[in-house]
Amino acid sequence: MVAERGAKSGRTVTEAVAVFHDVPSLDAAVEDLRKAGFKRSAISLLASEDAVEKKLGHRYERVEELEDAPDAPRVTYRTRASLGDTEDVIVGSLTYLPAVLAAGTVVASAGIVAAAITGTAIGGALIGTVLARWLGEHHAKDLSEQLEHGGLLLWVRTHNKEQEETALRILLDHSGADVHLHQLPAEHAS
Repeated sequence: MVAERGAKSGRTVTEAVAVFHDVPSLDAAVEDLRKAGFKRSAISLLASEDAVEKKLGHRYERVEELEDAPDAPRVTYRTRASLGDTEDVIVGSLTYLPAVLAAGTVVASAGIVAAAITGTAIGGALIGTVLARWLGEHHAKDLSEQLEHGGLLLWVRTHNKEQEETALRILLDHSGADVHLHQLPAEHAS
């Protein structure tokens, strides 16, 4: 079902839609979309099963039910490579901040407190690694749930005919199923 033009504000947003049946194909499609100039914020995946139930008030049987649903909750999709980057940022920030504090503390206390903060830096790195691993496991759980419901539902917001054609080609090149364009009222665009 395609959202009607003229709903509320009358403005619409066009999206390319596809369902993927495996994560490597989805990741490859997203990487090619990014290389083709699509911003990360223009590429979204169906949110977790719990988020869908909370927002829509019901569970879904098949992801295809939600392909053209304007209220389907979405998340910005992160490929496995970008999740690795996230882990680097988390670990780095939890290690870097205590190290900077330790450097300032050495000057102020002749090193007594610095030893304690160094221990905190090591603990921060460990916490960061655990947190990043949890984020990866959480991400994998969400993907697995969607695969159990028929596939990984991906939307790509486009702004012109050229982007529409590029997105459709990339989705098809990476074995996307049920690839099509739809329009949503602008107030529903993520």
